[in-house]
Amino acid sequence: MDFNKIRVLLVDDDEDDYVLTRDWFLEQGNSFELEWVANYDAALTAIALRQHDVYLLDYRLGDRNGLELLREAMLRGCTAPMILLTGQGDREIDIEAMKAGAADYLEKGQITAYALARSIRYALERKRTEQKIREQAALLDVATDAISVQALDSTILFWNKGAQSLYGWTAAAALGKKASELLYLDVPAQLTAAQKIVLAQGEWRGQLSQVTKVGADVIVESRWTLVRNEQGQPKSILVVNTDITEKKQLEAQFLRAQRMESLGTLASGIAHDLNNILAPILMTAQLLETQVHDERSQRLLPILIANAKRGAALVKQVLSFAKGLEGKRSILQLRHIISEIKQITKETFPKSIEICIDVPQTLWTISGDATQLHQILMNLCVNARDAMLEGGTLTISAENLEVDQSYVRKHLDAKVGSYVVLSVADTGCGIPPEVMDRIFEPFFTTKGIGKGTGLGLSTVIGIVKSHGGFVNVESEIGKGTQFKIYLPAVEAVETLEVEDLELPQGHGELILVVDDEAPIRETTKTSLETYNYRAVTASNGIEAVALYAEYRDEVSLVITDMLMPAMDGPTTIRTLKKMNPMVKVIAVSGLASKDKMNTVAAAGVKSFLSKPFTTQELLQTIDGILHPNKQIPSTKQLHTLF
Repeated sequence: MDFNKIRVLLVDDDEDDYVLTRDWFLEQGNSFELEWVANYDAALTAIALRQHDVYLLDYRLGDRNGLELLREAMLRGCTAPMILLTGQGDREIDIEAMKAGAADYLEKGQITAYALARSIRYALERKRTEQKIREQAALLDVATDAISVQALDSTILFWNKGAQSLYGWTAAAALGKKASELLYLDVPAQLTAAQKIVLAQGEWRGQLSQVTKVGADVIVESRWTLVRNEQGQPKSILVVNTDITEKKQLEAQFLRAQRMESLGTLASGIAHDLNNILAPILMTAQLLETQVHDERSQRLLPILIANAKRGAALVKQVLSFAKGLEGKRSILQLRHIISEIKQITKETFPKSIEICIDVPQTLWTISGDATQLHQILMNLCVNARDAMLEGGTLTISAENLEVDQSYVRKHLDAKVGSYVVLSVADTGCGIPPEVMDRIFEPFFTTKGIGKGTGLGLSTVIGIVKSHGGFVNVESEIGKGTQFKIYLPAVEAVETLEVEDLELPQGHGELILVVDDEAPIRETTKTSLETYNYRAVTASNGIEAVALYAEYRDEVSLVITDMLMPAMDGPTTIRTLKKMNPMVKVIAVSGLASKDKMNTVAAAGVKSFLSKPFTTQELLQTIDGILHPNKQIPSTKQLHTLF
């Protein structure tokens, strides 16, 4: 057995599902080793051997089910991650599975090779993280025990080096002092209750929040034991305190990471639905724009189209957080992005904050992703706003800078060359020097609970570094903070997108449109017919295959969604390719993730449209496939895979 591989046990009574799962793992290369058992009892026997890293449990196992198997295996001491596979996706079953301790649940009809491998790796990574936290906590328990002996009135009689290390007070300074005064700003009710319990029962244990000599907050796991004299009368209390502050912080970060992962999954689902809603709105509005000519409609329809596009851009920004979509780099002028931020901040920030902009007309261009750079500016501006609760001045400026060798010697991340320096400055409260070194750490925040995730500045530094730049920060308490973002300049002319008013027309070609959303099918069909194409529609892959079989000699092109019931997009494409290897296909999805594009590319498709798409993008993509040698202008949302 190769222990470098991830060892997987599949429990499924359907051999066809085993063959499909085996083929999925083969697509992932040589990373997995799959074994299969077909019934409940055989699964328990195999799990008891503890020879696998992860278990895939089908929900339906004859007269038993995977949820029962999961619970019984865990009762027998199985600690490896278990992933439940359900047929149609029953929310109640999924919720029960997570409560029972499942690492994940997957709906069979939605599983891809990539999704399955990702779920397994995430489950194993979470298990390793939990183990790491437990190991670190154990090390803390050994290293930070503070032992003291206190009189019944809390006067300190003994103070060991561990206590000195934890609290900062030497034995000489602590002896004779009352612990209730030395370790607490205000004596908590919990302390009084603990003293009563230890006198009555002889021992007490619990968690206490205390302070050190320098005023730092610490959380300790405290164990009290009553010490009696020779006559059996209470004499003193032995107190052993273990510092669990870091353990609690690690637990909080771990829980926060799980929460963010769940939010990312939720955001992806919402983004997919929003794109399906925005797609017919955008296409219908563009159709009406060509057919309705009264003055009022001509004034209102561009507003509708612009806001639908703006909604689509916001959805993509959500997806960039949820799934880490790769940015699309182009030649940019930061002046335009700053102008957008200026408008947003003036409309949404308190009137007590004055917005000042200073950007020269001669600013150099950069190569970057507009959405990500927009996100940088918004994060910094929101932080500046939160630092000026009583009002102040927010200044956004930019300048050209030539970095020489002398500058590089003083700034570790800098390189010799031309930079555009983006500056965001506020007149707020400033950043305390003791936390300055931590401000870019993920999840670190000085804001209260519920007021910040601690991801804003870590996102900023990540984006800047991915663009080849670096960040400098200057701050003074009570006077404000200035962030300077250094981005490499490029010698190029900014690429401005120009709308082509002459849309390509069809010549009666028949196009098969496949989408489970009726509004999208109808608006796409109407748009195609408006521009001299013919169209037939199918609501899922099974209907599409049947229609293609009927109209095979006439269909020039197939446009298919990726996420559909009954038969999804990739399966539909593979089936059509078997029927006709030369079939031309455009893949469409509201979730334009990298793995989705890779799946489409593997099926032999070279064009992908991200929902919501405009009529122009649709027509130009179709024209480019039907007439590959024709020169057409490019559009900003057309994704070419090769």
